[in-house]
Amino acid sequence: MTANLNIEPDIDLSVKQTFGKDSDMKVKALSKKNEFVPELDKDYKFDRDTTLAILSGFLHNKKVIIHGYHGTGKSTHITQVAARLNWPCVRINLDSHISRIDLIGKDAIVIKDNKQITEFKEGILPWSIQNPIALVFDEYDAGRPDVMFVIQKVLEKEGSFTLLDQNKVLKQHPLFRLFATANTIGLGDTTGLYLGTQQINQGQLDRWNIITTLNYLKFDRELEIILAKSKSFNTKEGKEVVSNMIKVADLTRKGFINGDISTVMSPRTVLFWAENSKIFKDLVTLLVKIFIFSSSRGFRIVTLAFSYFSFFA
Repeated sequence: MTANLNIEPDIDLSVKQTFGKDSDMKVKALSKKNEFVPELDKDYKFDRDTTLAILSGFLHNKKVIIHGYHGTGKSTHITQVAARLNWPCVRINLDSHISRIDLIGKDAIVIKDNKQITEFKEGILPWSIQNPIALVFDEYDAGRPDVMFVIQKVLEKEGSFTLLDQNKVLKQHPLFRLFATANTIGLGDTTGLYLGTQQINQGQLDRWNIITTLNYLKFDRELEIILAKSKSFNTKEGKEVVSNMIKVADLTRKGFINGDISTVMSPRTVLFWAENSKIFKDLVTLLVKIFIFSSSRGFRIVTLAFSYFSFFA
């Protein structure tokens, strides 16, 4: 792991100018980026409430968790905010194989002065809390319960972290920030969409300062996002095609709410559909490949797609 980062915010950014959101908030940022700062996506479109929640986390050291359906941009909202602030950001996917040792660290055999010795190597969590790092736990609701308790103390505003193996107490860096993303929020998955997610200990969930929801956007916002990422569709005909793609996706979402189908098309699916259609030139067949056959979803959507795209035949 890289040695401790000796950096601190040295500029103020206007939220209105930087993120295009109606707010008088100003946020601290760094003028220079390093290897841990995410790549900037200049075309990224921000959701106002989610963005302000994340910025509050950076500005006021609030622990922020974002939950909602898949493909809505929960993780990328955090990384793109960090990219504009030049704030180092590290993401950890809390899958079932992430263990306590992975987060805390372990003894490792190293060579020093031509001698083989055993030395404790810190994991990502001790390193992060000692640095100006925005640590993001992706798939927070998929973490194993025994692993989740490792971060319990860290969720306190100035919570210290005890390394039992080292008889050492670590204090949080003033610029350490903690975020998480999840598809469910505490009670596990009741829809069948998110296999592998767990119930979250309510005592731990209560320690998060801000819990915000990011679900599917309104039609105009989703259209704006798809056109920003797939610029070749930014024509009169292209906008009509993407509009119909979003309408089909919206039908799946309404069908899911009504219990007609078992899952939904996310904005990510619509984006893949738009991008791949430029390669394969077949809108309905692509829908079947990326949405129907790939995940055993309802065949009713094919009929809906044909009704929208019949003019391409």
